[in-house]
Amino acid sequence: MAPWKLPAIVVAIAVPTALAFAAGGPGVGVAVGALVGVAIVVVAVSQRPRESIASAPRQDARPHILLVVSGPVEEPGAVQAIARQARGDSTEAEAEVLVLAPARIGFLDRWASDLEAARRRAQRNLVITVASLAKAGVAAEARVGDEDLVQAVEDQLQSFPATAVVLATGSAEDDPAAGEAARELESRLEAEFRHLVLGR
Repeated sequence: MAPWKLPAIVVAIAVPTALAFAAGGPGVGVAVGALVGVAIVVVAVSQRPRESIASAPRQDARPHILLVVSGPVEEPGAVQAIARQARGDSTEAEAEVLVLAPARIGFLDRWASDLEAARRRAQRNLVITVASLAKAGVAAEARVGDEDLVQAVEDQLQSFPATAVVLATGSAEDDPAAGEAARELESRLEAEFRHLVLGR
C-alpha cells in the first residue's frame, strides 16, 4: 500500500463521522459512522486479489486445456478451433480437455434464492458443448463451477494442470461481464490464454 493511502483512509472515515456528530448530534453521527463502516466492508469485499493464477503441477507431458463456457459451444467454427488446439501437432499427445461452465445466477434467481436454475443452465451448456466436441472427435470431461468466471477458473486450476485456458463467451453486448473477465484472465493467468467470442 502506498504511504499516502492509510492517512487518506483514516481521513475518509473520521471526517464525515465527526462532521455528522457536530452538525446533527449523536444520533446522526452514529448513523453516518455506520454507513461509512458498511461502505468500507462493501469496498473490501468487492476487491479481488490481483496476483497471478497458476495451474496445478502437471503429472504428464501432454497438454491440458481448460475450456470455460458461458453458454453452449456448438458453432462449427468454434468447435473446430478447440478441436485443433486439443489435437496439437503430430508430435504431441492429444490434450486432456475439461469443460467448465460457471453457474451464473441471474438477479431474479438470486432474489428468489433459486440456485438450481443456474445449475441446470450450466449443465445444459456442458451437455451441448461436450456433445459438440465429441462429434469433432474430442473427448472432454465437464464440471459446473462458481458463478464468477474468474473465480471459477481460479478454483479449477488448483487441481487441474492447465497448459491453456480457453474462454468461450458471447459478445461484449450479449455478455458484458465476460469481456471484463477475459481481460482479467489474460493479465493474471500463467497458462496460455485464448478468448473465443461466439456468434461472430
